[in-house]
Amino acid sequence: MRPAPAVLLALSLAAGDVSAANAPTPAAPSAAMTEAECAVWAREMSFARSVAEHDAKAFADHVAEGAAFGASEPQPTRGRDAIVRQWAGILEGQRVRLAWYPTRTTMGGVGDIAWSSGPALTEVLVPGAKQRFLLGNFRSVWHRDADGVWRVLFDDGMPPRQATEAEAAAFRAARPAQCPRA
Repeated sequence: MRPAPAVLLALSLAAGDVSAANAPTPAAPSAAMTEAECAVWAREMSFARSVAEHDAKAFADHVAEGAAFGASEPQPTRGRDAIVRQWAGILEGQRVRLAWYPTRTTMGGVGDIAWSSGPALTEVLVPGAKQRFLLGNFRSVWHRDADGVWRVLFDDGMPPRQATEAEAAAFRAARPAQCPRA
């Protein structure tokens, strides 16, 4: 999951008061993807890399102008500028480190809409944090804009659960090097 930045910041401040609710553990892709789905898969990987590299400009380029993040929340964050502002702390990478990768990408019938999902790992970097790792899942809807570039239109996920260092290592080891093509 790519939890809402407010959730991540609260977690880093609380340093681990997260319930151990069941959430899926990282898994390898179970189905091969088409060439078009792999194009979105690659864009999702690029999106994750923009966060890992603390590149706010690249992050913003992955977000659609009219995007809604926290799409299932009563008041999602709307618009690229608001989303980039909300994610500023995550992009800095000082208190939390967020990583994710897609395990499934599915194209819509119209060819310019795709759905992507997979696991996400949050690492709390606050010294003395009681809980260092959290695992969740993300779900994103991508739209190919008029310029031909895929951008996230809707983003959401499941609340993370506490994870062990071994589970964090398993998440990292399961990260695919390339899209599983059909």
